[in-house]
Amino acid sequence: MSDPRDLFEAINSRRSVRAFLPDPVSRETIEQILALAARAPSGSNIQPWRVWVVSGAAKERLSQRLLAAHEADDPSQQEEYRYYPDRWEEPYLSRRRQLGLALYGLLGIAKGDHAAMQRQFGRNYSFFGAPVGLILTIDRAMNQGSWFDLGAFLQSILLAARGFGLDTCPQQAFARYHRLIREELGIGEEQMIACGIALGHADPKAPENQLQTPRVPVAEFATFVGD
Repeated sequence: MSDPRDLFEAINSRRSVRAFLPDPVSRETIEQILALAARAPSGSNIQPWRVWVVSGAAKERLSQRLLAAHEADDPSQQEEYRYYPDRWEEPYLSRRRQLGLALYGLLGIAKGDHAAMQRQFGRNYSFFGAPVGLILTIDRAMNQGSWFDLGAFLQSILLAARGFGLDTCPQQAFARYHRLIREELGIGEEQMIACGIALGHADPKAPENQLQTPRVPVAEFATFVGD
């Protein structure tokens, strides 16, 4: 049995990386990561997830189309599901603002510089320069419970990647351009585009990769009932 500290290290070292080196990741490694992630639990073992892996010229074509759509900001391009609340309330609003201020501060983007913020957000669509991009989908016939399963699968990918010394960034930003992605990758209408994942090696010199995101202590979110 492997040392359990390996798992603890993977959990503690996982972070959302927003700048990658161009160093390639082998198909064998990607397949191993996905095979490990497929051990994630799902109700009645239905395994409702699917993954499209893009790299090389295919990734570049997809990214170019996505970036063009982002720059055009076509209002007809809308995500199929709501990710954030319609109205922000505390403590979530403060947490979100804290992250934004920290990230943009590292990047030298001033508060209110919406053009620079849009350019930075657009980097999502190049997978932040990662050599590999994953698009995760879920069968639209599934109900909300299966999205829990998809989340477990997603987290398993992120942790398995750490086991191979790789970094990731889960990206909901791809959901807005589901029609474009579906067309480019040949994804059927029965699949709902849930999110993307950038996969590769973090660029240690990129300022945005110095971002440290805090977590609230257990006492703030856990209630213990009983002895």
